[in-house]
Amino acid sequence: MNNTKSMAAGAVMLCGVLAAPFATAATTLESVKEKGHLQCGVTSGLPGFSQPDDKGNWTGIDVDTCRAVAAAIFGDAQAVEFTPLTAKERFTALQSGEIDMLSRNTTWTLTRDASLGLNFTGTNYYDGQGFLINKDLGVNDATELDGATICIQAGTTTELNLSDYFRAKGMEYQPIVFDTSEQTVQGFAAGRCDVLTSDRSQLAALRSKLTDPSSAEILPNTISKEPLGPVVRQGDDQWFNIVKWVLFAQINAEELGITSANVEDMLKSDNPNVQRLLGTDGDMGAKLGLPDDFGHKVIKQVGNYGEMYDRNVGPDTPLGLDRGLNALWTEGGILYAPPLR
Repeated sequence: MNNTKSMAAGAVMLCGVLAAPFATAATTLESVKEKGHLQCGVTSGLPGFSQPDDKGNWTGIDVDTCRAVAAAIFGDAQAVEFTPLTAKERFTALQSGEIDMLSRNTTWTLTRDASLGLNFTGTNYYDGQGFLINKDLGVNDATELDGATICIQAGTTTELNLSDYFRAKGMEYQPIVFDTSEQTVQGFAAGRCDVLTSDRSQLAALRSKLTDPSSAEILPNTISKEPLGPVVRQGDDQWFNIVKWVLFAQINAEELGITSANVEDMLKSDNPNVQRLLGTDGDMGAKLGLPDDFGHKVIKQVGNYGEMYDRNVGPDTPLGLDRGLNALWTEGGILYAPPLR
């Protein structure tokens, strides 16, 4: 009996010792504040999503998603540093703590959500896989690609979707696999493959890199669902909520008609939804561990979702992408965010 009690007491003490480091470990928010900046993982270069210019200035939807989180925390959208990552590197970098969040055109799937120790915080771009071909190939539909050589990026859902699609259609193909999207488009341009496959938005971005973009076209087929969005580590619900609700704030702001140009005037609004989002009423920010006016800072410095979309990938950019599924639910799309209340 005494031995049993002694063993039980020892087990409790051991558990206490093992648990102590985790109990006192800094949260992600605390760690980010201590560093004085957000460390965000992005692509090594994809027009419209994350790409540095010749001076090292990053732009793109995924970059703006990072900047919005920085604005919410520090009141400074520039308080962020970017870590360029390949598809194969991205999850390890997040799991290891090398980055605080991943914002790198990454598809939300059950396997990634349930087996990598990661959480997707939402969708900042609804996409689907397609095919880019040289017009000289004389193909009008993906069902005509039997026997084609196809350039593809390693470590992506694209590989699995391609295999599923061709098997279901009873067709054959020869994969030409590269580590980066830049290498895939170079291989396509050099004639190493007949077809380049990826998310349709990425195909538009990669086509813009060709010497003659008009020589290639994207086939009408969409063979998968690719909800792309930011990712965080599991185990820190506060951080998960922060990244999630910053994106939701941008979507809600567009729905409410709040822009970076009118946000100061909207501070005077008597609309309760606007007041909660901008922090003139309520304690929405405090519930997240942020200033109550975090939404105001995000919209003032980065803009609402529509502004972010239009300046990076919209009709007036080289990518020229219509909103489509990424339009608000009130405008025929599926973009929808829970209310801030």
